[in-house]
Amino acid sequence: MPAFASSRRFWLISAVVVAIIAAAAIAGTAYVQNELDPGDPVLGVTAVEVRDNEFGPAAVQIEPGQTVTWTWTGQEDHNVVGDGIESPTQSTGTFAHTFTDPGVYDYECTLHFFMRGEVIVQ
Repeated sequence: MPAFASSRRFWLISAVVVAIIAAAAIAGTAYVQNELDPGDPVLGVTAVEVRDNEFGPAAVQIEPGQTVTWTWTGQEDHNVVGDGIESPTQSTGTFAHTFTDPGVYDYECTLHFFMRGEVIVQ
């Protein structure tokens, strides 16, 4: 087999591998972006479940002075940490926070980067 044929095959295989890696990276980025987006807020809801792998609902909209209560319903340890919010790490029980000032309060479980939520106070 001529040397140039072997070289051509090497470059073709390399190009296919690079294309597969690039496609996987793009797909992975799109997945993470979707997971980090809490979505449309649910109006007037003050109860949020801390499930394994998600907050439900992930986004709520309340009025100033209302309290949001997070209830652990999953099996794993989680916490709620964000803009002026910090619960202990726990696997059962509840945590509550009263929001007095209008604004958007982002929070997350620091043990699971993909678990994100937000409280919109207006």
